[in-house]
Amino acid sequence: MKFKTKFIIGACITTGLVASLLLLTEPKQAKPTRALVSPPPTNASTIHNPYLIALAKAYDSAFQQLMTKHHQPGASVAVVYDSTVILLKGYGLKEVATRDSVDINTAFRLASVSKPFASFLTGILLQENVLTLDNRVLDYWPAFKLRSPEDAASLTLRHVLSHTTGLPYHTYTNMIEEALPFDTLLSYLRDIKLVSKPGELYSYQNVGYSIIGKVIAEATGNTYEEQLQAQVFKPLGMENASSDYLSFMRNGNIAQPHMFKRGKLRPTLVRDTYYNVSPAGGINASISDMAKWLTALLGNREDVIKKSTLDTLFTPQILANSRNRNFYQWQRVRQAYYGLGWRILRFSKDTIIYHGGYVTGYRSEVALQPSEKIAICVLTNAPGQVADTSLPVFFKIFDRYRPYIRRWEKENNSFH
Repeated sequence: MKFKTKFIIGACITTGLVASLLLLTEPKQAKPTRALVSPPPTNASTIHNPYLIALAKAYDSAFQQLMTKHHQPGASVAVVYDSTVILLKGYGLKEVATRDSVDINTAFRLASVSKPFASFLTGILLQENVLTLDNRVLDYWPAFKLRSPEDAASLTLRHVLSHTTGLPYHTYTNMIEEALPFDTLLSYLRDIKLVSKPGELYSYQNVGYSIIGKVIAEATGNTYEEQLQAQVFKPLGMENASSDYLSFMRNGNIAQPHMFKRGKLRPTLVRDTYYNVSPAGGINASISDMAKWLTALLGNREDVIKKSTLDTLFTPQILANSRNRNFYQWQRVRQAYYGLGWRILRFSKDTIIYHGGYVTGYRSEVALQPSEKIAICVLTNAPGQVADTSLPVFFKIFDRYRPYIRRWEKENNSFH
């Protein structure tokens, strides 16, 4: 069965101009991978900037090369420029040795990219004065306890969202893998001696980070999952998104996870781990969902979340050396921080807001460059080089087109 490899971009320029742009800059064309996409969004025809169209074509070609070179089973990509989706596409297969292609509504597990959703929801509740960042966890959840009552009394929401709780690195992540209930995991925190006072040191958490879910539940009277659905998924139109195992398994359009076995990527079972810490790792979504979220993250949905709130989430809170060296293929990271649910990576001339995620057989990568109003998300159903290199490759290509995009906008007095 053959599948067309279309992508969602505008068509408001001449074929000759696009061709001339691509001849200058686009990588060599790879053998096409199987792909299936839905009809373009209503704003596709508003893309007049020929260099944005060429950027989308160039990255689509490069991504197909990565898929072919590394034998990636399936993946999906969204690129948003300002308020316009310029690339939205599914690649490859939901499961190897089948004919079932990934489309833009195929759901993947997001793993730790769930953390920025928790801070996003927190930001909305900050706007509504339901929560305050520097209020204590105890102000919302009086039953909260740590080994030291003094430490429990000083722990704030800001500490939770910036991984500065003082808990040892990855406290009880091993018990998450054993699928212990969240309330049980939280109760065990009372036995842990902190490695620092809250706010002093960066120490990445899953259980500790998920305290924010309990705070939201106590403050709103709804479960974290209910509040996420009501204030994030529904208003943004994220129709394929969910935050629990059963919803994912009942979805008839999911990407099957793959792992390396005997030297080959082979399908494996969807595990129910990390749904017990939903704010840290329990969200499922399709690339069409993620495109809508990226649009909001670029400040285009003030009816949902204000730009000033996003700026707060993207503000560095603590130095946090990033173990992700893949960006070095693009630029050397000068300084790495953690904000509120996001990593902030500073390069010599650019700042990237970033988060990645991994859970058995799934990888997710999200990055924004707010100064350029550009954002990208890549979802894959296998670990490996496609997920590792997809963002650095994109930003290399974007750097090539950026001056032309800017010049065209200036000459045409348009941001589109």
